[in-house]
Amino acid sequence: MAPGRKARSPQPSRPANTLILDNGAATLKAGLLSNPSTPPLVIPNLVARDRLRKTYVGSEASSIRDTSDLALRRPVERGSIVNWEVQREIWDRTFLDTGAPLRCDPSETRLMLTEQPNNLPALQANCDQIVFEEYGFASYYRGVGSTFNAYHDVQTLFRTPTDHPTVANAPAEVMLVVDSGYSHTTVTPVLAGRAVHSAVRRLDVGGKLMTNYLARLLSLRHFDMRSETFLVNEIKEAACYVSPDFRRDVESCWKGTRGEKRAEYLTGGGIAKDYILPDFHTRWKGQLVDYDPARHSKSKKLAGSDEDALTLRNERFCIPELAFSPSDMGMRQPGLPDLIHQSLQTLPVGLWPGLLANILVVGGNVLFDGFIQRLQKEVVQRFPDDCVVRVARPADPITSTWQGAAILANHPHIEKLVVTKNEYDELGASLVARKFAQGLGAG
Repeated sequence: MAPGRKARSPQPSRPANTLILDNGAATLKAGLLSNPSTPPLVIPNLVARDRLRKTYVGSEASSIRDTSDLALRRPVERGSIVNWEVQREIWDRTFLDTGAPLRCDPSETRLMLTEQPNNLPALQANCDQIVFEEYGFASYYRGVGSTFNAYHDVQTLFRTPTDHPTVANAPAEVMLVVDSGYSHTTVTPVLAGRAVHSAVRRLDVGGKLMTNYLARLLSLRHFDMRSETFLVNEIKEAACYVSPDFRRDVESCWKGTRGEKRAEYLTGGGIAKDYILPDFHTRWKGQLVDYDPARHSKSKKLAGSDEDALTLRNERFCIPELAFSPSDMGMRQPGLPDLIHQSLQTLPVGLWPGLLANILVVGGNVLFDGFIQRLQKEVVQRFPDDCVVRVARPADPITSTWQGAAILANHPHIEKLVVTKNEYDELGASLVARKFAQGLGAG
C-alpha cells in the first residue's frame, strides 16, 4: 500500500508586533505597526560626543545644545550598515532597553528592514545573522527601500481622479523612484512592487557630500567650519534651494570687475541671505534672515556687534546643483536627469510612458525648494514629446518609505515573503535570499 501524502505543515501564526525600521544613514525611521496612523519616530542614526566628552546615542542627540566641535560616529556608510557595534547600540536604545520608546520583545516581534538596491550579499548575510542569532526576532523581511514606496496609492500621490478604486495594499504596476538621501541618490524602476536591479542607477551625491562641500566653501570665504558639520548641515537645510535657471542666478551673484561692485551685488540681487550663527550662550540655534548691507559695515564691526553673520550668495544654489551637475566639483558622473535617461535606456520602450508618468521623489534632499520643478523640466527635455512626465513628492518624503512598508506589512499574503526564525535555523541564508527575491507581484 502506497504511503499517504505527507501533511502540509501549518502556516506559522503572525507575531504579536511588527517593528518597521527604515535604517537610513542620517536618520532611523522606526515604529510599531499597532497603530499605522501614528507617524514613525525619526531618530538620528549616530553616536555623538561633545566637547565635554559626554556621549549621546540615537534620539539623545536631539537634546544637544552646544554642537560646536561635535564628534559623530555613523553606522551606515555608502548606504550599507558597516559598523554593527554602533548600530546595535542605537537599536538597543530604541526598542530593547528599559525606557526605550519602542520597547518590544524580539521573540514575539516581526522585523521589516530596508536596504539599498544591489546591496552586497556578504553585508546582507551579516545583517540576517545579527537579526536572527543576536536579536532573535520571530520573523523578518528585508526589502529594497525604494520598492516600499510602490505600495502608496498612486492616484493620491499624483492627484489624479480615478473612476475605479485601487486594490488595497497592492503595489503600483510601474513606478520610477528617485531616492536622494544622506549617502547617495538612486534611480530605481519598480515593476509590481519589485525593483528592476539591472536598471538601477546610482549617483554618489547625497546630503553628506553637499554638507561637506558647503563647509569647504564657507571655510574658504568666511570662517573655518570644516569641523562644524552639524552646524553646516543646519545652514544647508535652512538656506539652500534648487535654481530654476542656474546661469541667470550665477550672473546675479557676480561681484563685478576689480575695484567696482555691481549694484545688484551690493543689494543682494534677491538671492543673498544672512545666516546669524549661534554663540551657544544666548543663541543656541542659527537664524536665516534677509541680507542687510548695514550688518557688515565697518562702523558696526568697530562698535563690537555680538552677531556673527555669514552672507550666503551663490552657495545657496550651487550646493543642490551638484545633484544635477556633479561635474561642477570634478565628479565624473552624470547628473540626475541623465541618470534617469540611462536607467530607462536599459528597459523596453513600452515601459517608458508608465515610468515617466509615475516619477516619485523621496529622501531628505528633495525638500529643497525647486527640486521637483527643475527635475521635471530637465527630464522632459531628454525624452520624446509624446511621453508625459509627472514628478510627485509625498507629503513627508522622509517617512514615505516607512509608511509604504507599513502598508506592505498589512498585506494578506505577507507570510509568503517573511522568513521565520525556525526556517532560518533549519535552512540558513540560502532560503532568506531566495524568499526575499520573490516579491508579491501585483496580485
